Amino acid sequence: MTGPVQSIERAAAILRLLAGGPRRLGLGEVAASLGLAKGTAHGILRTLQHVDFVEQDATTGKYQLGAALLHLGTSYLDVNELRSRSINWADALAARSGEAVRLGTPLEGMVLVVHHVFRPDDTLQTLDVGALLPLHASSLGKVLLAYGTATVDSAVESGLDAYTRHTLVTQEQLTRALAEVREAGWATEVQEMSMGEAGLAVPIRGHGGLVVGAIGLSGPVERICDSQGRPRPSLITLIREAARAISRDLGAARW
Repeated sequence: MTGPVQSIERAAAILRLLAGGPRRLGLGEVAASLGLAKGTAHGILRTLQHVDFVEQDATTGKYQLGAALLHLGTSYLDVNELRSRSINWADALAARSGEAVRLGTPLEGMVLVVHHVFRPDDTLQTLDVGALLPLHASSLGKVLLAYGTATVDSAVESGLDAYTRHTLVTQEQLTRALAEVREAGWATEVQEMSMGEAGLAVPIRGHGGLVVGAIGLSGPVERICDSQGRPRPSLITLIREAARAISRDLGAARW
């Protein structure tokens, strides 16, 4: 029997490395992390880029997982499994944060809400399960776009409609915002879909660290954000903890 193919092992190691964090990595970082010569790492990255498993940022030259690989990674995961693994953690997140919680996955250029926990107070609320949200104007959608679980092309084809004066309506604005999401590890929407409302979302990862969905909080701007319009750090901490717990249940070992 033949042994392992070294080039495939190295390619797998590079993909795992890129899947392990929210930011892009440069050639030198990839080579140093895996103990590879830069020429070797570059050759493998170029091959992975050729088959759309890796993408290179045109401005920085750094690499991230490509949409083709991310779509393969999400194909194994049934929406019902994602929901069932998330229910307890979503309930706990709503109780601890005092805000509504939604879980989203991509569907035909939109975000499908697969689970919704009401805000734990006496206000009138409408169940959003089954609702479709715009990718470009929701924090859930921005997470899915930023990590390639949904494509920017699909968002553009669906239309970058203006819901409020704060909505991102050009591809340039959206691309810049998605880069910020990848850098921070979370996404926000502040009055972009509905005036007076804000949202915060983070990625949920499955096997290999691939992003398979997003979990988000939503509520009045003054509850989600501080006086500068930035998400409250306490809420970021809570939602990240919930996402890590769900991700571990889905097999994301690093989380």
